[in-house]
Amino acid sequence: MGSYDVSDESPERRFRTLFISDVHLGARGSQADLLLDFLRYHDADTIYLVGDIVDGWALKSSWHWPQSHNDLVQKLLRKARKGAKIIYIPGNHDEFLRNYYGTHFGGIDVVENTVHTGVDGKRYLVIHGDIFDLVVQNARWLAHLGDKAYDFAIQMNRFVNFFRRMFGVPYWSLSQWAKQKVKNAVNYIGAFEQALAAEARRHEADGVICGHIHYAVIRDEAGIRYMNCGDWVESCTALVEHDDGHFEIITWADQLRKAVPVAPVAVRAA
Repeated sequence: MGSYDVSDESPERRFRTLFISDVHLGARGSQADLLLDFLRYHDADTIYLVGDIVDGWALKSSWHWPQSHNDLVQKLLRKARKGAKIIYIPGNHDEFLRNYYGTHFGGIDVVENTVHTGVDGKRYLVIHGDIFDLVVQNARWLAHLGDKAYDFAIQMNRFVNFFRRMFGVPYWSLSQWAKQKVKNAVNYIGAFEQALAAEARRHEADGVICGHIHYAVIRDEAGIRYMNCGDWVESCTALVEHDDGHFEIITWADQLRKAVPVAPVAVRAA
């Protein structure tokens, strides 16, 4: 895993395309301040907001909207005014925006899904992905319960990492560990990836770009390039497309003012 500094002499890195998902503005776990910091140093010709940018579920239960959340919205609107093409694909947490497909506000287009064409001409279906989550679709009460459990895990994770920082121990993610170690979570992620790959194939696309499960990765799934943006609650990751056409997941570490490229996971056999 490499890293690179963003120097004062070159304060901004520009990409062809930037994909961001699962910011969860309005939720107490949202790290909007880190995303705002990331956007101060990074820009793109096209920015896709791949769902769950605003957390309507959290806002319904208790209002939480600090200044950093408002600043982030204003930052995105400024990028649109300066010429960035911004496309918003709502997810399940910001499903209220699904009533506004086809509208254009503040320089941002709201669509159900779209197809992104890469430098090499390959086509990528861009979709949040929640419609392929059987829990969200068939047991919404269970999805809401799981959401509360996830919020609790995030709070516990912060408590644990407070003491880890005191002893100079690196950050550790409880939920990412669980996703990698718990068999049901691994099976869930695998089934989700397979379903998204099948949907990309149905659209005659070469790949799919999504969010929803807060698990950033780039890999092949049955001959389809599967790319997940991750989230800005825990991992603070963004998917970028460089001018030469290659894709990369970047984790933003505010304390070091560094963007850390995440090494691609080994390609799964088709």
